[in-house]
Amino acid sequence: MFKLFRNLTKRDYGYIGLIFAFITMQVGLELKMPDYMSEITVLVQSASGEMAEILRNGGFMLLCALGALLANTASGYFISLLSADFSLNTRKKLFDKIERLDMGSIKSFSTGSLITRSTNDITQVESFLTMGVRMLVRAPLTATWAIIKIANKSWQWSSITAVAVVIIVAANIVIMRLVIPRFKIIQKLTDELNGVTRENLTGIRVVHAFNAEQYQEKKFARTNQRLTSTQIFVQSVFSVMSPLMYLVMYGVTLAIYFVGAFIINAAEMGDKLVIFGDMVVFSTYAMHVIMSFLTLSIVFMVMPRAQVSAGRINEVMNEKIHITDGTRAEGEPAQEGTVEFRKVSFRYPGAEEYLLQDISFVAKKGETVAFVGLTGSGKSTLVNLVSRFYDATAGEVLVDGVNVRDYQLSALNNKVGYVPQRAVIFDGSVKMNIRFGDNGKAKSSDEDIRQAARVAQAKHFVEKMPKGYQTHLAQNGTNISGGQKQRLSIARAVARRPEIYIFDDTFSALDYKTDARLRKALKKYTENATSLIVAQRIGTIMHADKILVLDKGRCVGAGTHQDLLKNCPAYRDIAYSQLSEEELHA
Repeated sequence: MFKLFRNLTKRDYGYIGLIFAFITMQVGLELKMPDYMSEITVLVQSASGEMAEILRNGGFMLLCALGALLANTASGYFISLLSADFSLNTRKKLFDKIERLDMGSIKSFSTGSLITRSTNDITQVESFLTMGVRMLVRAPLTATWAIIKIANKSWQWSSITAVAVVIIVAANIVIMRLVIPRFKIIQKLTDELNGVTRENLTGIRVVHAFNAEQYQEKKFARTNQRLTSTQIFVQSVFSVMSPLMYLVMYGVTLAIYFVGAFIINAAEMGDKLVIFGDMVVFSTYAMHVIMSFLTLSIVFMVMPRAQVSAGRINEVMNEKIHITDGTRAEGEPAQEGTVEFRKVSFRYPGAEEYLLQDISFVAKKGETVAFVGLTGSGKSTLVNLVSRFYDATAGEVLVDGVNVRDYQLSALNNKVGYVPQRAVIFDGSVKMNIRFGDNGKAKSSDEDIRQAARVAQAKHFVEKMPKGYQTHLAQNGTNISGGQKQRLSIARAVARRPEIYIFDDTFSALDYKTDARLRKALKKYTENATSLIVAQRIGTIMHADKILVLDKGRCVGAGTHQDLLKNCPAYRDIAYSQLSEEELHA
């Protein structure tokens, strides 16, 4: 957990200094009050005690109480600032780190787990910081100061206090051994619960369509019940602390007065009043010592959960960045717009089998290269290597004659207009979604946005919306259709005016008529750019300059549509399963 404290700034260390100063002031004032109480006790019992002296000592007690209150308020204020700053900086750094993780790392953590680590886990550490800093400073300071004050008062009373401390420490050790293993279970079950909830919400239409509500409810209930049972056990164990605390406190007070009665009874008449005053002061300081150890016990019981959360945060923070930035900002001018694969093979981290093997091809500026094959043949993975969502396991991927590993990631992304298989719409206006991101050029003008919408066949439905391009779109585009989302996703890529377009099975959500119009507009608009198209429909790629046929990760055919119909059985099988003889030779 202490690794996370590296996120503290100089200002935060200033807060820590002020917190320590105010807590020290508070403890000093609180521990001064028993001295005045002792004076008042002696004065009240003494025949010579004057009311003015009693009031004076009482006034000092009130001033100490007021000072302690103000110091406590001040320390609480600065602790709030410290924990808020810590949470802000840690959450920002964690989010930034997640943004830089490659797809493999993100999948290894799971989306639900990353969300939990960014929210619940940081909150756990922040809560501990809010409570723990004060207690970790106050408790040892109070205990040490109180022990110094009662040292040499009475070995009998000191023994009683020591026994009470031993009982508290022993109980704390037992409780910690019981609950610490469960904290990791709780956080993992929280991840699982988030995952089940997210899965259900994402697939809610399918759940309703297949009458699977009860199945999903049972699935959720199993995880929820396990989490609840674990939390009940932990809370039940913790609940022992409260009665134990009161038992020890009242037991110590009773024991001190019980033993004190014998000591006072055996003392000389002149010493009885002094011993009585010492007993009152000792019992007060003994309560401070016991409360300090109880406070530390609470801290050490809450700390493990915060440590588990901190460990989970550090797992993400320490995750190695596999996709590292290169130094090149530009490619070779003579090869602008070219994409080349040189004997590229790829397998996912930890996998034994290659998903792609020995892929080689060249796409020149202005060409359209398409990739077709059965599901799972590696088409999408292949184009993902161009944008470095993954790095090739073997071989080279070159853009503009330069290995993609050598590019600055921002420079490489500026060359590519990427349209994913599943359209992604962000919470915001239509205009914001089309203008999304930074392409290293001047921001797209309103005319550029309208032009991109026209090319993507989105202009018609956008301008029919209540506020046109200022119409608000919900997260994931839940207030528009799948085809509309896909066209806006294409418009986003067009608005970037990139050298290279990547269409990853982009046209599958469109009807044939819209598909044909869109491809015609794209061909005209992108005639000076390179297009890489992943497609299931043969009709979408028939007129491509080059088609690569993939089968089980290998390229089993390359050429034009007509060449492949003659020479590639795999392509021919796919083509004849979709279109008639006349359509294929049109």
